[in-house]
Amino acid sequence: MQLDQPSVENMEYMLQELAEKLQVVNRSIMDADDYNIEKYDDLKWMYDMVISKGRLSASETQAFINELAAIRK
Repeated sequence: MQLDQPSVENMEYMLQELAEKLQVVNRSIMDADDYNIEKYDDLKWMYDMVISKGRLSASETQAFINELAAIRK
């Protein structure tokens, strides 16, 4: 998948993948409609970091979830 181009579909994909990797219980915070396409680069950066890290500690997971909450509309 080409994630370099900002699109709603790419945001949906990244948010779904992040939800799985971060083991998010409340999936309502991962709804692409709640994120502004202007924040796409921030979301992509987080996605790349989480995917590249592999296993995350509890504090890292919480930090990424907090960052996601910060870029929501």
